[in-house]
Amino acid sequence: MPTPRSQLFETLAQVGRALGNGHRLELLERLAQAEASVEVLATAAELSIANASQHLQHLRRAGLVTARREGRQMIYRLTDERIVQLLNLLRDVAQSNLAEVERLVGRLFTPADEDQPLEAKSTQELWADLQAGRVQLLDVRSEDEFRAGHLPSALNLPADQLDQLLDRLPRDQPLVAYCRGPYCVLSHQVVERLRSLGFQVTRYEEGYPEWKAAGLPVD
Repeated sequence: MPTPRSQLFETLAQVGRALGNGHRLELLERLAQAEASVEVLATAAELSIANASQHLQHLRRAGLVTARREGRQMIYRLTDERIVQLLNLLRDVAQSNLAEVERLVGRLFTPADEDQPLEAKSTQELWADLQAGRVQLLDVRSEDEFRAGHLPSALNLPADQLDQLLDRLPRDQPLVAYCRGPYCVLSHQVVERLRSLGFQVTRYEEGYPEWKAAGLPVD
């Protein structure tokens, strides 16, 4: 007969099993930005709606997400903001101990022009620049994610609308682009495009959830 101790560890393992799937980690990354419908989440993780729903049910049973009904839609959100810290710890441990992770991250952010590496600002560097008024932030996430919360005084410049919104950008001030998190390639793509057009721009190495989890101000 299982002991209370073994039952406890088995219950904890349910959270581990829920996290043990790449698609579910992508869904959690998207939910760290803002609550979203199954349809929006499926698109973000490049899944069918049925497949996304199955993964969300695993996360729900593990207590990582919760849901409410809005008309005919189910709207999901994280149950606890500490889940962002859990994902960050998972990432840090993997990058420190798995050479494959470092190799894949290098491939993910290899610039088109390898002679011009895309350096990234740390949280501390960016906060100092913001306090001194030295940079203009660009939030390259979708409009609904931006409306749910963003870094102070950021301009919303969705990556898929970049060329239509170029006239909103100052050319006399350094720009810093950010998106969903450290593995989000949207800011990387925007930086490369803007540099090719002559803008002075770099990217933030983290994302909105990590900034918020650090206790820094958001709008």
